Amino acid sequence: MTEDSADSALQQARILMQALPHMLRYDEAIVVVKYGGHAMGDDRVARDFSRDMVLLEQSGVNPVVVHGGGPQIGAMLGKLGIKSEFADGLRITDKATMEIVEMVLAGYINKQIVGFINSEGGRAIGLCGKDGRMVTAEKLARPAHDNGRAVDLGFVGEVAKVDTIVLEQVLGRELIPVLAPVAQGEDGETYNINADTFAGAIAGALGAKRLLFLTDVPGVLDKNKQLIKELKVSDIPGLVADGTITGGMIPKVETCMYAIERGVEGVVILDGKLPHAVLIELLTDHGAGTLITR
Repeated sequence: MTEDSADSALQQARILMQALPHMLRYDEAIVVVKYGGHAMGDDRVARDFSRDMVLLEQSGVNPVVVHGGGPQIGAMLGKLGIKSEFADGLRITDKATMEIVEMVLAGYINKQIVGFINSEGGRAIGLCGKDGRMVTAEKLARPAHDNGRAVDLGFVGEVAKVDTIVLEQVLGRELIPVLAPVAQGEDGETYNINADTFAGAIAGALGAKRLLFLTDVPGVLDKNKQLIKELKVSDIPGLVADGTITGGMIPKVETCMYAIERGVEGVVILDGKLPHAVLIELLTDHGAGTLITR
């Protein structure tokens, strides 16, 4: 063995030794990962993400992937000549649009992620909220507004109930569930649910040790644009009130609070474009985003 290869082997051994206590900590734990944002459109990032999921599963962790797909839905609607309209940042979804949303989320995107994980040596299984009545939806209760007028969002839903029986049959059997945020209501209609909210509800119902939100930002930033590495739930209202947390980060941290209220031990907001962000967060001393705990 040359001196260079010996140094390389020693460095790899040190990395493994650093990862070991973290691997033991998450042994047989459930980790829900919400995968979305513009990182989903990058094949290199998708393959890195898929390798991370396979490595976690092989290390004794039970990963559950929940994905979004807003940009892909918008692109498909554009190809079909269907104009997207929004109110309060939510897509107004009529019956025709809902059919496209379901096709893109539960079909194209879901099976693409399944394929990436399988090609990296894993065994992924694609599901949506409809499967085994995993998630029962209801029409989004809060009204949306557009230029001051109330708007009916159509088939936009929220989680009414989660039944974990299907996931309990899958987890711990070398399978990685990949979930699309589409679910059926008691009224028989199909609803599109915000992927962050869907992931929070799934993580809470499973009692996940961690819920990771892979986003387009490094995490929650302070007023100097520096990463805040740890937050307590009790810190959040003050940071919203003083303008530290603004815009699209507000619903993200609200979802974090919602998940923790339902039993998730900790929620992390991190940059999904960072290579191997999930492994850095879970298996190193450094972490990769903002950890929010009770």
